[in-house]
Amino acid sequence: MKREDIRNIAIIAHVDHGKTTLVDELLKQSGVFRSNQAVVERVMDSNAIERERGITILSKNTAVTYKGTKINIIDTPGHADFGGEVERVLKMVNGVVLVVDAFEGAMPQTKFVLKKALELSLPVIVCVNKIDRAEARPIEVVDEVLELLMELDASDEQLDCPFVFASAKLGVASLSVDDEAVDMTPLFETIMQSIPAPEGDPDKSTQVLISTIDYNEYVGRIGIGKVDSGTIRVNQDVVLVNAHEPDLNVKVKISKLYEFDGLKRVEINEATIGTIVAISGVSDIHIGDTICSPDNPVPILFQKISEPTIAMYFNVNDSPLAGKEGKFITSRHLRERLLRELNTDVSLRVEETDTTESFKVSGRGELHLSVLIENMRREGYEFSVSKAEVLFKIDENGKKLEPMEHAMIDVPDEFTGIIIDKMGQRKGEMINMHNSGNGHTRIEFSIPARGLIGYRGEFLTDTKGTGIINTLFDGHGPYKGDIQYRKTGSLIAYESGDSITYGLFNAQERGILFIGAGVKVYAGMVIGQNPKAEDMEVNVCKRKQLTNTRSSSADDSMRLSPPKTLSLEQALEFIETDELLEVTPMSLRIRKKILDATTRMRYRRNKPSN
Repeated sequence: MKREDIRNIAIIAHVDHGKTTLVDELLKQSGVFRSNQAVVERVMDSNAIERERGITILSKNTAVTYKGTKINIIDTPGHADFGGEVERVLKMVNGVVLVVDAFEGAMPQTKFVLKKALELSLPVIVCVNKIDRAEARPIEVVDEVLELLMELDASDEQLDCPFVFASAKLGVASLSVDDEAVDMTPLFETIMQSIPAPEGDPDKSTQVLISTIDYNEYVGRIGIGKVDSGTIRVNQDVVLVNAHEPDLNVKVKISKLYEFDGLKRVEINEATIGTIVAISGVSDIHIGDTICSPDNPVPILFQKISEPTIAMYFNVNDSPLAGKEGKFITSRHLRERLLRELNTDVSLRVEETDTTESFKVSGRGELHLSVLIENMRREGYEFSVSKAEVLFKIDENGKKLEPMEHAMIDVPDEFTGIIIDKMGQRKGEMINMHNSGNGHTRIEFSIPARGLIGYRGEFLTDTKGTGIINTLFDGHGPYKGDIQYRKTGSLIAYESGDSITYGLFNAQERGILFIGAGVKVYAGMVIGQNPKAEDMEVNVCKRKQLTNTRSSSADDSMRLSPPKTLSLEQALEFIETDELLEVTPMSLRIRKKILDATTRMRYRRNKPSN
């Protein structure tokens, strides 16, 4: 049986190609909002960090109605670090809308998300967005997408996909570049014609694959998935099974059911095939579980999520200032919070270490872990984290393999030399280079993932903020050799106390300071950057000795250069392997792992050379 009154689609794209803005317009033009209702831009990016950074981190469900047909829409993240979100939600849909920027064209993440959709044999609609850009080149972008489809071994049906040309910002779409675009009707019509209606047997046993987990403080965990067969009802007795866990068979009862309507969840009593539902009342529900009838507990095979590539150690904060700014500071707090994150983030791994004070947290990239750190500090947690490290593998011959990245860099022509030089120092191999026009060059590299750790800030400095770097995980390759991350040293506080203008004035001659006057510091805390390679201790708490004599110049005010305030990402990029980043709701402090200078020197002297 086909449900002709439903279409289930996912919007997929590279980061910043306009997915969320496109969903905004589909919501507006389907009448979800009142005509006089004030609606913020990117209404689907509801998380505070998403709105600040202008990126989608969590996939979101919504639904619109067009000519009596309900279109369930899933807005997915575009950044490679949140690829796990994309992979799992594709099981809920019957087709995808691939959004591609009319100027940038097919980018690394475009390839990643498209590959996942093609592997599931999903039909594709290509939406060439931002055609209102002055430098738009929609016809060339169509050719690029077709080449990408062929490269990914798309079927004949997938190669014959429809193209829609749109400007999500203006709220218009057309089926041809030359057609006059008025509204989003051409895209709605293409979805209706090209995305198949969900199929299934409503009389069969119940099967619902849980693809997303939401969390609500009042009702606990909420499982979201599509009804593949049968009917699911409130108060129904069901069992939880999982394709990857053959022993799992837990009896549960459905207490509440919801379906999506615009941005709201509407409570319902039952749902049948093709409906995307939210289920609450099942406390131990996980992503990948299948809800089944007890008489036929057959799990649905779930897409295997790609493995993490980098890891950090999250530690209980043990600095002299520990516990002064955070609400949650103990190892129990830290452990509970990290394990709770596993409920909704399938790409994350949390491992216990040989000490209860430290946890190894692995993710898909620096941004993935930095978003977790930022969320935790906003919730009142206080802890410290180590420098990111890549996760190596050993092959059957005993050789060390490391995660590799495909880096695509767009820079003005004048910066190509310095980029090629810097990527070479980080063991990057250039695999392609061509002129993009408008004075820009696109360079592609194969580079170890650890070669990119701490590079993005340096990259923006080298290109004066004009360069764009996009990366995509590209499997594992042979170990490329040692990489020197940082060519500068740290300025380290010599004693504890409050920073004084006189001490800072003398210290700023040694390098760039991260703090101003009146800041609490402790011995072993990093308060600046030394342009030379070695670390240097400075006394920023030093006061000027008072004398009985006064001269006309003695009281001249000391001018301090403004301190360089590091953001969370910049601090994570800056820290070295012998340093930690102390994270509290109010402060970010870089410190040495070993605070005592004598012990630190002794350790460095006795440390075996690699």
